[in-house]
Formats: sequence, C-alpha cells, structure tokens
Amino acid sequence: MPHTALITGASSGIGAEFARYHAAKGGDVILSARSKGALDSLADELRSAHGITAHVFAADLGAANGAQDLVQRIEAAGLDVDILINNAGFGGQGRHIDRDLTEEQAMIDLNVKALVALTHHFGGRMAANDGGRILNVASSAAFMPGPMQGVYFATKAFVKSYSEAVAYELRNDGVSVTVLAPGYVDTAFADRADLHGTNLVKGAGKSAASVAKHGYDAMLKGKLVTVNEKPLSLLVNWIIPLLPRWRVLKLINTMQTK
Repeated sequence: MPHTALITGASSGIGAEFARYHAAKGGDVILSARSKGALDSLADELRSAHGITAHVFAADLGAANGAQDLVQRIEAAGLDVDILINNAGFGGQGRHIDRDLTEEQAMIDLNVKALVALTHHFGGRMAANDGGRILNVASSAAFMPGPMQGVYFATKAFVKSYSEAVAYELRNDGVSVTVLAPGYVDTAFADRADLHGTNLVKGAGKSAASVAKHGYDAMLKGKLVTVNEKPLSLLVNWIIPLLPRWRVLKLINTMQTK
C-alpha cells in the first residue's frame, strides 16, 4: 500500500524513524526539516537500503509562510502526497511569564500553524483524489494542562482537538486522520525543551523507532487517537479526567519542575 509520504521534522528522532519504517515498506518519502545535511544523509540511507525515491526539502516550517513555501516547492516538483505525517514540533520548560515570548510564539507557529497549513492543503488534495492518510503527532500532554510547559501542552491539545474534528469532516472522502499521543520518548526533544533534571525524563523513555511504528500502524488501521503505552492510555483517558483539576495541575507541575 505505501505511497509517497511527506514527513516533517524528519532529520532525527521520531521523524527519521517514520521515514525508515515507511521506506522499509517500499514507500517513497519527502523529507522536510531545517537541517539539509541530516536530511541528505537520511535520504541516501533510505535509497541504499530500500531502493526507494527520497526527496529532500529543507525548510523552517516555523518561519512566516514556511509551510506555504514548502507546499509550493512540492507542487512545483510535481509530487503527490499520499500520506502526510506532521511530526515537527518542540517544547520548552519553565514558567510561561519567565520564558522568552518570542520562543513561546515560535512554538505555536511550528506546533500549530504549520501543522494546520499542511493539513489544510494536503488534506484538501487527498479529499479531491478520494483517498489519503494524515498522521498528526501530538502527545499525552494533549489530555491535560501542563504547568512549566504551558504553551507546549496547549499546542498539543489543539492538535488533538483539531485532528479529531478534521477526521470527522473527511470521513466520507476516503481520508483518515490519526492522532499519535505518545508519552516521553528518548529523543533530542528533552535537550531542546530543557527538560533534563525533571522527573519527566528521569526514567528511560520509549524508543523513537517503537513510537513511530506504533503511530504508523495505527494510521494504517484508521485509528482516531492512539497512545503508545497501555498504562498511559488508561491514565490519560480514564483517570486524569476524573481527578480534581488542581490535583492534576500539581502533579504535572511537580513532574516538570527541576
């Protein structure tokens, strides 16, 4: 089944593992991230290992019109996107009022605005072509508020809500939309988010490869929302919603405070 997959944030971590897993199934890839060198290396790896076609489009999706520029470049290259994997995103630890506002807004630009722009365009193309799959990477953070990462948690809550709504709207157009909501993953995310020293990252996270496989397989099955760990799924779906909100806030704050 694999066709051409556009994967954002593909230079490392979960994004790179999505590309490896898709290519191993015989699918071509369109790789996008800021680091052209890392993308070129991954593209060469996938071509050599699987004989697939790999396209590289280095782009800063968080920049003004970054997503629109990527769309135009893909269109100009005459490429069709059958699978869209919106993986690019980042977080940041600290009290909201103590963090740099520009950094907080950049998080919204990448985690929300770029994802919406790409989903809108390629989702529309997929609907017109009577088929396609979209996988939007959220987080278990999407199920709760997150003191000490307030903006990040809020962006992931948006991704979950938005994706579920679009999934319903496109259900009769042959287009599935899946939300992957993993727990802590062992990637460079913690470095970028400055999370070392918190309880959140004290334990070993799940591997990027296992999370990518879980999300990709759920996408192929047309699942709406999937959490990669069963105990975590029970927690966020059935326990957290029943707890008093101040208790939830205190728990998350403690988990993310250094």
